[in-house]
Amino acid sequence: MDVFLQPGEYFVGDDTMRLRTMLGSCVAITLWHPARRIGAMSHFLLADRGRPARPGELDGRYGDEALELMVRGLRRQRVSIAECEAKIFGGGNMFPTRPRPAMDSVGTRNGHAARQLLAGRGIGVRSEHLFGDGHRQVVFDVASGAVWVRQVPPAALRQP
Repeated sequence: MDVFLQPGEYFVGDDTMRLRTMLGSCVAITLWHPARRIGAMSHFLLADRGRPARPGELDGRYGDEALELMVRGLRRQRVSIAECEAKIFGGGNMFPTRPRPAMDSVGTRNGHAARQLLAGRGIGVRSEHLFGDGHRQVVFDVASGAVWVRQVPPAALRQP
């Protein structure tokens, strides 16, 4: 079964699932347990909300909260987070012709935040496809743990 994640959504599923999303400056994190063939994927817009969430107020639009929601969902499935593999995608620059320092872009901040969030939980990153110009189409096959990525340059950079 295919599930398409909109910005701010996350999903936890078994080996019958294929999770998809499309990313610009947003970032997707996948967590996969190889033995159990259970995985999770999030699609977050910003690294954090800039203030602590109130109890029961977790929101998948923010990277720190999206990761917490995924971890909780996997734990409900009795998955050991320490045994999961992580992959990170996105953080693209959607407006490369605009003058702005690369380190100041939303996508760059999101990508670095994803790395830090996973490191802070002791979750190893198996692979990543981050930054650059344009958007990405991402497909996560929970049965195999494979993730397919297609990066598409923004219209302003495409050759006629």
